[in-house]
Amino acid sequence: MTAHWWLLAALASTLSAQTDDLARIRAYRKVGAFSSYDRTGGNDDGFSGKYSFLRKEGDALVIAELNDGPGVLTRIWTPTPTQDPVEFYIDGESTPRHRVKFIDLFTGKQAPFLKPDVGSGAGGYFCYVPIRFEKSIKVLYRGPKLQFYQINYALGTDSPRATKRAVEIIKAQHRLTQSKPAVIYASKTGARVLSLKLSPASAFAGPDRDIVLRAYWDGDAKPAILATISDLLGYSFGEPAAESLLFGVKDNTGYLHLPMPFAKSARIELVSERATPVEIATEIVHSKSPKLDDEGHLYALWHRDAKTADGRPFVFADVQGQGQIVGVSLQSQGFQPGSTTFFEGDDQATIDGELVIHGTGSEDFFNGGWYDIPGRWYSRVLFPLSGCLDYKKHLARTGAYRIFVNDAMVYRKSIKLTIEHGPVKNNVPTDYTGVTYLYATTAPTRPDALPLLADRRVVAPDRMTYELGWNTPIAASSLEKATLKKEVITLGKDNVRVLSFTTEGNDRFGPHFIAFHVDVPEAGNYSIAIEGLTGPGLGSITAALNDQPIGKLISFAADKKERSGPHNLTTLELRNGLNAIYFQVTGRVELQRLHVTRASRPAAN
Repeated sequence: MTAHWWLLAALASTLSAQTDDLARIRAYRKVGAFSSYDRTGGNDDGFSGKYSFLRKEGDALVIAELNDGPGVLTRIWTPTPTQDPVEFYIDGESTPRHRVKFIDLFTGKQAPFLKPDVGSGAGGYFCYVPIRFEKSIKVLYRGPKLQFYQINYALGTDSPRATKRAVEIIKAQHRLTQSKPAVIYASKTGARVLSLKLSPASAFAGPDRDIVLRAYWDGDAKPAILATISDLLGYSFGEPAAESLLFGVKDNTGYLHLPMPFAKSARIELVSERATPVEIATEIVHSKSPKLDDEGHLYALWHRDAKTADGRPFVFADVQGQGQIVGVSLQSQGFQPGSTTFFEGDDQATIDGELVIHGTGSEDFFNGGWYDIPGRWYSRVLFPLSGCLDYKKHLARTGAYRIFVNDAMVYRKSIKLTIEHGPVKNNVPTDYTGVTYLYATTAPTRPDALPLLADRRVVAPDRMTYELGWNTPIAASSLEKATLKKEVITLGKDNVRVLSFTTEGNDRFGPHFIAFHVDVPEAGNYSIAIEGLTGPGLGSITAALNDQPIGKLISFAADKKERSGPHNLTTLELRNGLNAIYFQVTGRVELQRLHVTRASRPAAN
């Protein structure tokens, strides 16, 4: 896990006025974005560069242009920065106000594009330096080809309101018993909650999602915040994960730093559906400053599609009225082990009846890039305004969050924020769970209660698939007389990626062996199957335990080069978390996939 706490501290200082003022509905008349999305509805969202500009102007590409200022560019993102220059022409100037290498928009080397407002990680590069204009702005890219990019903007003017509020800190202990609400904060006069902390955060961990936070503002009979506490705090499939500017877990303490103003009354409560009592400590930072007329109430919308509908995207929010979305989190669980193609889907925001934001890929929406490539969107990487909660291809699982501060999605009449599941036509079924954080002056339509526990629970897949020729961790292999490498082999019209392991005689310690790290979400007995290529001169493989072969011996020798299909080897008892599975190899094998399938769960104590 990578948590950039130095950046969080710096950004907290830089954005403090904006976050304290986050409940105020921004005065912008319109927000939108330019991006390289495929205009045909396909998946060429930047690969070819065909849609990565508005038009050509001499030797330059116009990548953003606005002529109805005043306004501001609020965010620039790419996973494909280059050394080519980018120029910003403001208010009709004949020479650029800023000229900088595209890569240096994000490195912090050139003013005004300095840290902590720029950075990179999880495969993406992001810049939150506001670039303001009074009348117009034009952004030129002077290079032969631009690939993926997004540039967000807001039209109109807005300035953070300076706030100095006297605060009180309220600390308490609570014992949560099954189905009995525990009120952790209440007020019968106007005020605001500025911060909420709950500990230990580990008490909310696990797959059950069985502790819920509900918050009521100003006498509304329906809860404005209605979410499982783990998802509200940015957990990843039941495990503490997020460490964002506004929500997350630090030092086993969950925190929610979104301001919660109200005019007359408030009640915040925790409801446990767990059979055993839970002891929780709370710390609430409270101010007696009541909600102002231009502020909205905080709403948190929890939504799960246990199986997304074919042809329709997942909906974060679809609300009427006036307000602004300030954050989202998403947990995505696919049904095809070893594949996360659902994350090819684009985000779309239709605001006040107009499609104004169309993204270029799911990890792109969360400031990342290149999921499924080691060293990029491939593990937990956490930033103040965005992060990858997890990426586990063998489980077909990933998650992410994004905070919108200066780039809040402001709406005057309505907003519909969605994200696709699959590269085209929303045709990859997926289990999506999302939380949307928004401020609104009119209460959005929302349910009275969450689904039943059985419909909330995190479901651990019963089968895992590891792509051995691509990104599966190798735990060990023979020390001598063996060659291990990744290859691409032509098979008919297809190129097949394999992990080839060639052995001669014996290793110094005995038979040749190779091992793979497999990550199991729940302990139990699992059947082990291997898949590779057959062909002339190929050898054999068998599973091993305590240096001894177990189960079936699989030979890949055959007259014809072709895919072998999966071969069951043995059944092993695996623990929760990482397990090393060993195999003995004789000769040369060309391996494609390792399948780990649940055979049984351990008996309850």
